[in-house]
Amino acid sequence: MASSAAFFDLDKTIIAKSSTLAFGRPFYQGGLINRRTVLRSAYAQFLFALAGADEDQMDRMRDYLTAMCAGWDVQQIRDIVTETLHEIIDPLVYNEAVDLIGEHKAAGRDIVIISSSGDEVVRPIGEMVGADHVIATRMVVNEGRYTGEVEFYAYGPHKAAGLRALAEERGYDLDQSFAYSDSITDVPMLEAVGHAYAVNPDKALRKLAVENGWPVLAFTNVVPLRERLSGLRPPQRVTGAVVAGTVAGLAGLAWHHRTRRASRV
Repeated sequence: MASSAAFFDLDKTIIAKSSTLAFGRPFYQGGLINRRTVLRSAYAQFLFALAGADEDQMDRMRDYLTAMCAGWDVQQIRDIVTETLHEIIDPLVYNEAVDLIGEHKAAGRDIVIISSSGDEVVRPIGEMVGADHVIATRMVVNEGRYTGEVEFYAYGPHKAAGLRALAEERGYDLDQSFAYSDSITDVPMLEAVGHAYAVNPDKALRKLAVENGWPVLAFTNVVPLRERLSGLRPPQRVTGAVVAGTVAGLAGLAWHHRTRRASRV
């Protein structure tokens, strides 16, 4: 059992896009959302790439997704994600992140991905990059359908709580462990380990990293995921039981739409 771990955020740390905003088109094709929502999804992805999302915006996304996914059939969501995951996620993965994961594994550390995206999205990506464990958002399921309630929201302080719980379970020495993220909202996770790194940080995290003496890394080299990971173990079929990540992207659309309406007022 590894005595320490390297904890990685996912979006803009391992992959260059938001995994939560990526599934608009296949959800449209599956009859779950309309064309207007798909177009907003593309624009929300663009905004995320420019500036990310702060705590208030993420809370709005969470609130919207609880209403969005209520009643959705679990198996339908699993099938859509399984069929489209590699087409959507493959195009962009940071070479630097994959190399860093390899270095940590070679040093005997476990690799853990912690993301506010849904487990059904994060887990197969984790399998592709060689992660040993995944901590992600989970939704409540009843009789094969999503209730619209969040069981665990892997965001902000909840990420740190999940990290500490896993460390206690696996026996990790957090003082000897590492954490990587791009967002100021992940400061609790970064502060939980002895070696914190800011990756492609937003303005607020960059400022805090300088103040705390945390190294700042720039990941810029992106290539198709399957091409870069061809030497690693093949991905397995998606088995996650939640839809939080895929619908969280749609929640982002609602946030963008509401923000624009508020600015007009």
